[in-house]
Amino acid sequence: MRKWFVVLGTVILFCIPMLVAAQISDEEKADGFVSMFNGQDLSEWDGNVDVWSVRDGSIVGQTANEGAAKLTYNTFLIWKGGNVDHFVFRADIKLTPEGNSGFQYRSQITPGDKPYRVNGYQADFDGSHAHSGILYGENFGGILCQRGLETVIETNQKPRTVRRFAENDALKKELKVNDWNSYEVTAQNFMFTHKINGQIMSITTDEDKEHRRENGIFAIQAHVGPPMKVEIKNLRIKRLSKDAN
Repeated sequence: MRKWFVVLGTVILFCIPMLVAAQISDEEKADGFVSMFNGQDLSEWDGNVDVWSVRDGSIVGQTANEGAAKLTYNTFLIWKGGNVDHFVFRADIKLTPEGNSGFQYRSQITPGDKPYRVNGYQADFDGSHAHSGILYGENFGGILCQRGLETVIETNQKPRTVRRFAENDALKKELKVNDWNSYEVTAQNFMFTHKINGQIMSITTDEDKEHRRENGIFAIQAHVGPPMKVEIKNLRIKRLSKDAN
């Protein structure tokens, strides 16, 4: 019997990493999605190891009031997969109520002596959902589209409202506090659509030819301020062709 327990235990231990790493469904694989995270370590990512770690199959960013995890500026965990241009990105995210995070895309590393800083488009997500779902320009123009709006970014990164397709408060009710939310970002040509829990949160078209970006890196934010904890799992991406509909 003891031998069988040893064999069974070995099988279970062998299977656990495989189960944890199952970040993408067969249906999504068939549709062209690939995983961005192996569910076990940060070998596919680069960031401040005092802030970022892997726990129970999720990427975790945790800051503190003191010590090495206390932030003096926004820091980012950067995906090593290279520049991404046209894509659909999906992930599940959970954030403490006082936290502030988001997904950077078509972004660049900010030069200087402060490591792991980036600038570019951000699919915003905050724990109290004051801004979750908006398009924010991290060191790149500020708020570019509020929740419930469709905007066009014009010269000098100035957004113009095209329409309001949903009320902000109604969309906020679709968001879970201190629980998992499913985020989807589509960047097709220069049109960006953010969805959370299946609901469209913002739609933006960037017509600022001087400043807009067609490609860039992908990263996750941990925001300076009160101690926070953000968890992200099931990160996957599908690359699109430029002229896809």
